[in-house]
Amino acid sequence: MLPLRIFISSVQGEFATERAALRDYVHDDPLIRRFFEVFLFEDVPASDQRPEQLYLDEVERCDVYVGLLGTDYGNEDDAGVSPTEREFECATVVGAHRLIFLKSVSGERHPKMQALVRRAEAGLVRKRFVTQAELVAGLYAALVEFLENKELLRWGPFDASPCANATIDDLDFERMAQFVRTARSVRQFPLPEGTPASQLLAHMNLLDNGQLTNAAVLLFGKSPQRLLISSEVRCAHFHGTEVAKPIPSYQVYKGTAFELVDQAVDFVLGKINRRIGVRTESARAPRSYEIPVEVVTEAIVNAVAHRDYTDNGSVQVMLFADRLEVRNPGRLPPPLTLEKLREAHRSVPGNPLLGEALYLTEYIERMGTGTLDMIRRCVEAGLPEPEFAVTDGFVTTIWRATGLDHEMARIDGPAVGGATPTELATLQEGIQQSQAARHQGVQAGVQAGVQAGVQDSLDAREAAMLRACAAGDAPSKALQAAAGYVGRTRSFEQRLGALLAKGLLAMTIPDRPRSPAQRYRLTDSGRNALDSDSGGRKMN
Repeated sequence: MLPLRIFISSVQGEFATERAALRDYVHDDPLIRRFFEVFLFEDVPASDQRPEQLYLDEVERCDVYVGLLGTDYGNEDDAGVSPTEREFECATVVGAHRLIFLKSVSGERHPKMQALVRRAEAGLVRKRFVTQAELVAGLYAALVEFLENKELLRWGPFDASPCANATIDDLDFERMAQFVRTARSVRQFPLPEGTPASQLLAHMNLLDNGQLTNAAVLLFGKSPQRLLISSEVRCAHFHGTEVAKPIPSYQVYKGTAFELVDQAVDFVLGKINRRIGVRTESARAPRSYEIPVEVVTEAIVNAVAHRDYTDNGSVQVMLFADRLEVRNPGRLPPPLTLEKLREAHRSVPGNPLLGEALYLTEYIERMGTGTLDMIRRCVEAGLPEPEFAVTDGFVTTIWRATGLDHEMARIDGPAVGGATPTELATLQEGIQQSQAARHQGVQAGVQAGVQAGVQDSLDAREAAMLRACAAGDAPSKALQAAAGYVGRTRSFEQRLGALLAKGLLAMTIPDRPRSPAQRYRLTDSGRNALDSDSGGRKMN
């Protein structure tokens, strides 16, 4: 949203101090400056345009006209009218929102100023002031009321506010149907499949007096960024440890909140080191990432779910040689502090409607455990604890594994993705030596353990994903649809990774896991797992 323009009018020289105070206040106040900018003739550079016409042009452009009326009337033109009165008349004609502040004086006002005051009093509510502090307080109250009347300022959360110009035609009904299927499957969502869009929106509190809310557009919009421009996510990859050009990889992602998370997570996972384990029955060996997938996902989900959407900034995901930084516009909501993020705390969502939908699709939990889970998983992976800071927005820093000894101590196979060719060769040599020493025990244990434990851990959604590949190689979207997922969610990634690691599914293009042509193939072990569950019952 472009700033609303305030034109402050007064007899030149009479209210110079007060005018400057109002300008500085609007510029410095953290709330008001988001919406307004001030025009003062004192700030105009030299120009060949007549001052009177320049000021009237600015009045025509302004959204709010502020008139400061005192005792003087000002210099009169040939028609006997002062610039102050001309500006008042112009604001009236163009329909600007007029705010009149009348200085209480002990002496007499100029007769023409007295007449102007009477004209203003006849059609406007004017406020009297004595001190500069009273004037500033009066302007603040008037501007807040203006924003409320325009529905630009609401006391409720942003995601519950109506989305200007949004209609039901801006929503994707298939996404809404997929959401219901997923929410029913993973969170026992009460609405049945086939629920009309209007009923789903009402149930999820995504309507405000019949108007679509911002949350409705962010969750189910065909093109959310058309209506909410700054809701995109910007991702960048740097080879060094500082922001520097050229940027090797830079992407701006658009879409629903679900799609933003999925795309940003894929961006990071495609750039960090991957570890390939021992191959068993599958042509595709199990793999893990130098930063746990759950940690990457949690940081990005938090940024998308809790950011301040009234800020014109975007979520930024920046991958450096030594760390991952996820930045989002906003601050911690009270009573949360940086210290409380490292201990058990209640969930305080900045956008509760958005958070509810992400919870219903297993993107987040509502118990305030997200940051604690990130800390625990990083420690378990041998990484330093994540860092949280509030600087220019909220910043989550996740440190990457650094140092060759650290990599070799933890790796189960060759690293790919972020390592240099020299590092890869050195790592491969050490890995082959360690694998040769333990290969016999691993091979004997895994062969029996995987087959015996596969059925024990196979759930209904994993079975559905396997069935999607039973008739032939299938893309990830087919697996998502079969299991009732809304896109490539965190839960889907976890289940798909588990099926690959257990050798039940295999990639058709194992060397390019993120290829658009990637398909998934059911292995012999996968077919056996579909025949019966752990108790020998048929899985239909």
